[in-house]
Amino acid sequence: MNPRKIANKFLDPFKVAVSGIVFTFKTQRHMRFHLYVVLVVMLLGIMVDLQLREVLVLLFTISLVVVAEMFNSAIEATIDLVSPVYHPLAKFAKDIAAGAVLITTIVALVVGALLLFGEERWEAVKINLTSEGIGLSFMAKLFVGCLIVFVVVIVGKGLGKRGTVLKGGLVSGHAAYAFFFAFAVPFLTDNALASTLAIMIAALVAQSRYEAKIHSIFELVLGAGVGSVLALLCFGLVPR
Repeated sequence: MNPRKIANKFLDPFKVAVSGIVFTFKTQRHMRFHLYVVLVVMLLGIMVDLQLREVLVLLFTISLVVVAEMFNSAIEATIDLVSPVYHPLAKFAKDIAAGAVLITTIVALVVGALLLFGEERWEAVKINLTSEGIGLSFMAKLFVGCLIVFVVVIVGKGLGKRGTVLKGGLVSGHAAYAFFFAFAVPFLTDNALASTLAIMIAALVAQSRYEAKIHSIFELVLGAGVGSVLALLCFGLVPR
């Protein structure tokens, strides 16, 4: 067999793979963003003197995001080819692929943040969280509570049969956050007027979503309940 043909036999798959990467980079804005993030993160890793195993973990995690983005692009192109007109199942498949990218991105951000945070500071945080009489500051509770509200709202929207993540859905995100912040005010200040005004503003936020016909009363009440309960749990039960 011709040596050139043998070489082409092994090089052709590599060329096809590279062309796929280049095409994705040229046509997909998110892919370019992810690759730029890879470069920035690697530079930050060198600047903060990460260990070799930490850099490897970071590279592996980021590569998952890039691979997920490429699969997402491939799925979208296939769906557009098979179903050029709008179809609910086609949208559902695209949303699932985009959700996979979102999950890998969140995981990569968490891993990167923890690596940059450092093992010593992480151990100190664990000691503070498990020691008796030592709790979280108000801002720490506010940050953690906002993350929990976000997760609960996303899960709640996923359980519903109407609306999207950004608009509508079983649990009103606006109402959840509005009442979460409103019920956080009494734990920040003893001023009854400020607490009352905060709850009234939260109610106005919920009313605006109802007037805009984005959420039903049940969805708004559910969102308000989620925000209120999580605020009471975060600020009332967790010690200072």
